[in-house]
Amino acid sequence: MVKVGDKVPSATLMHKSPDGIKPMPTDELFASGKKVVAFAVPGAFTPTCSAKHVPSFLGNYDALKAKGVDAIACISVNDAFVMDAWAKEQKSEGKVMMLADGNGEFTEKMGLVMDGSKFGLGKRSQRYAMVVEDGVIKALNVEAPGAFEVSSGEAILKAL
Repeated sequence: MVKVGDKVPSATLMHKSPDGIKPMPTDELFASGKKVVAFAVPGAFTPTCSAKHVPSFLGNYDALKAKGVDAIACISVNDAFVMDAWAKEQKSEGKVMMLADGNGEFTEKMGLVMDGSKFGLGKRSQRYAMVVEDGVIKALNVEAPGAFEVSSGEAILKAL
Protein backbone atom coordinates (compact mmCIF):
# COMPACT_ATOMS: atom_id res chain seq x y z
CA MET A 1 0.00 0.00 0.00
CA VAL A 2 1.19 3.53 -0.75
CA LYS A 3 1.97 5.74 2.22
CA VAL A 4 2.43 9.41 3.08
CA GLY A 5 5.50 10.70 1.25
CA ASP A 6 5.04 8.41 -1.77
CA LYS A 7 4.43 9.70 -5.28
CA VAL A 8 0.96 8.91 -6.60
CA PRO A 9 1.23 5.96 -9.01
CA SER A 10 0.92 6.58 -12.74
CA ALA A 11 -2.31 5.23 -14.22
CA THR A 12 -5.08 6.37 -16.52
CA LEU A 13 -8.51 7.12 -15.14
CA MET A 14 -11.45 7.97 -17.40
CA HIS A 15 -14.12 10.65 -17.28
CA LYS A 16 -17.07 11.65 -19.42
CA SER A 17 -16.75 15.09 -20.94
CA PRO A 18 -19.08 16.91 -23.34
CA ASP A 19 -16.86 15.45 -26.08
CA GLY A 20 -17.26 11.86 -24.87
CA ILE A 21 -15.12 9.56 -22.74
CA LYS A 22 -11.67 11.03 -22.17
CA PRO A 23 -8.57 9.77 -20.37
CA MET A 24 -7.38 11.49 -17.20
CA PRO A 25 -3.78 10.47 -16.54
CA THR A 26 -2.96 10.59 -12.84
CA ASP A 27 0.33 12.31 -13.73
CA GLU A 28 -1.79 15.18 -15.10
CA LEU A 29 -4.39 15.16 -12.31
CA PHE A 30 -1.74 15.22 -9.57
CA ALA A 31 0.83 17.33 -11.48
CA SER A 32 3.48 19.48 -9.90
CA GLY A 33 2.09 22.77 -8.67
CA LYS A 34 -1.32 21.30 -7.80
CA LYS A 35 -2.97 20.50 -4.48
CA VAL A 36 -5.60 17.82 -5.03
CA VAL A 37 -7.96 16.06 -2.66
CA ALA A 38 -8.97 12.64 -3.95
CA PHE A 39 -11.25 10.13 -2.34
CA ALA A 40 -12.14 6.62 -3.40
CA VAL A 41 -15.31 4.70 -2.83
CA PRO A 42 -16.24 1.02 -3.25
CA GLY A 43 -18.95 1.87 -5.76
CA ALA A 44 -21.10 4.52 -7.36
CA PHE A 45 -24.72 4.60 -6.20
CA THR A 46 -23.94 2.50 -3.11
CA PRO A 47 -25.58 3.61 0.16
CA THR A 48 -22.72 5.14 2.19
CA CYS A 49 -21.00 6.50 -0.92
CA SER A 50 -24.15 8.27 -2.13
CA ALA A 51 -25.68 9.34 1.17
CA LYS A 52 -22.52 10.36 3.05
CA HIS A 53 -19.17 10.26 1.25
CA VAL A 54 -19.77 12.39 -1.85
CA PRO A 55 -22.09 14.79 0.05
CA SER A 56 -19.36 15.35 2.67
CA PHE A 57 -17.06 16.72 -0.04
CA LEU A 58 -19.79 18.73 -1.75
CA GLY A 59 -20.74 20.27 1.60
CA ASN A 60 -17.11 21.21 2.30
CA TYR A 61 -16.30 22.36 -1.24
CA ASP A 62 -15.90 26.06 -0.39
CA ALA A 63 -13.83 25.34 2.74
CA LEU A 64 -11.53 22.99 0.82
CA LYS A 65 -11.05 25.53 -1.98
CA ALA A 66 -10.30 28.20 0.66
CA LYS A 67 -7.45 25.95 1.89
CA GLY A 68 -5.86 26.09 -1.58
CA VAL A 69 -7.24 22.85 -3.02
CA ASP A 70 -7.13 23.03 -6.82
CA ALA A 71 -9.30 19.98 -7.52
CA ILE A 72 -11.45 17.42 -5.74
CA ALA A 73 -11.76 13.99 -7.35
CA CYS A 74 -13.87 10.93 -6.55
CA ILE A 75 -12.43 7.65 -7.87
CA SER A 76 -14.33 4.40 -8.18
CA VAL A 77 -13.92 1.05 -9.90
CA ASN A 78 -16.89 1.74 -12.16
CA ASP A 79 -17.04 2.77 -15.81
CA ALA A 80 -17.12 6.39 -16.97
CA PHE A 81 -20.80 6.19 -17.98
CA VAL A 82 -21.83 5.11 -14.47
CA MET A 83 -19.63 7.80 -12.91
CA ASP A 84 -21.20 10.42 -15.18
CA ALA A 85 -24.73 9.32 -14.24
CA TRP A 86 -23.74 9.38 -10.57
CA ALA A 87 -22.27 12.89 -10.96
CA LYS A 88 -25.62 14.06 -12.31
CA GLU A 89 -27.54 12.35 -9.50
CA GLN A 90 -25.19 13.85 -6.86
CA LYS A 91 -25.19 17.30 -8.56
CA SER A 92 -21.38 17.30 -8.31
CA GLU A 93 -20.57 18.78 -11.72
CA GLY A 94 -18.11 21.64 -11.46
CA LYS A 95 -17.16 20.67 -7.91
CA VAL A 96 -16.14 17.00 -7.66
CA MET A 97 -14.62 15.26 -10.69
CA MET A 98 -16.08 11.76 -10.95
CA LEU A 99 -13.30 9.55 -12.28
CA ALA A 100 -13.61 5.95 -13.41
CA ASP A 101 -10.97 3.33 -12.62
CA GLY A 102 -12.92 0.77 -14.63
CA ASN A 103 -10.15 -1.84 -14.78
CA GLY A 104 -8.98 -1.20 -11.22
CA GLU A 105 -5.48 -0.31 -12.47
CA PHE A 106 -5.06 2.74 -10.23
CA THR A 107 -6.60 0.99 -7.23
CA GLU A 108 -4.18 -1.94 -7.64
CA LYS A 109 -1.17 0.37 -7.96
CA MET A 110 -2.31 2.20 -4.81
CA GLY A 111 -2.44 -1.18 -3.03
CA LEU A 112 -5.97 -0.46 -1.86
CA VAL A 113 -8.02 -3.23 -3.48
CA MET A 114 -11.01 -4.57 -1.57
CA ASP A 115 -12.43 -7.96 -2.50
CA GLY A 116 -16.20 -7.52 -2.47
CA SER A 117 -16.87 -10.85 -4.20
CA LYS A 118 -18.99 -12.22 -1.35
CA PHE A 119 -21.34 -9.25 -1.92
CA GLY A 120 -21.35 -9.67 -5.73
CA LEU A 121 -19.14 -6.59 -6.22
CA GLY A 122 -15.89 -8.20 -7.38
CA LYS A 123 -12.68 -6.29 -6.79
CA ARG A 124 -13.28 -2.69 -5.75
CA SER A 125 -11.42 0.09 -3.98
CA GLN A 126 -11.18 0.42 -0.26
CA ARG A 127 -12.73 3.63 1.02
CA TYR A 128 -10.08 6.31 1.53
CA ALA A 129 -9.25 9.98 1.04
CA MET A 130 -5.93 11.67 0.42
CA VAL A 131 -4.31 15.04 0.02
CA VAL A 132 -1.75 15.21 -2.79
CA GLU A 133 0.61 18.13 -3.36
CA ASP A 134 3.01 18.21 -6.32
CA GLY A 135 2.22 14.54 -7.00
CA VAL A 136 3.21 13.44 -3.48
CA ILE A 137 0.77 12.03 -0.91
CA LYS A 138 0.67 14.41 2.09
CA ALA A 139 -2.21 12.74 3.95
CA LEU A 140 -3.82 9.32 3.45
CA ASN A 141 -6.86 8.27 5.47
CA VAL A 142 -7.90 4.66 4.80
CA GLU A 143 -11.10 3.39 6.37
CA ALA A 144 -11.44 0.12 8.27
CA PRO A 145 -13.74 -2.32 6.42
CA GLY A 146 -17.33 -1.09 6.61
CA ALA A 147 -16.38 2.18 8.35
CA PHE A 148 -16.89 5.81 7.38
CA GLU A 149 -14.93 7.82 9.93
CA VAL A 150 -11.59 9.12 8.57
CA SER A 151 -12.17 9.72 4.84
CA SER A 152 -14.95 12.33 4.93
CA GLY A 153 -14.70 15.86 3.63
CA GLU A 154 -14.60 17.06 7.24
CA ALA A 155 -11.70 14.74 8.14
CA ILE A 156 -9.68 15.84 5.09
CA LEU A 157 -10.36 19.49 5.85
CA LYS A 158 -8.69 18.92 9.24
CA ALA A 159 -5.71 17.27 7.49
CA LEU A 160 -5.05 20.39 5.36
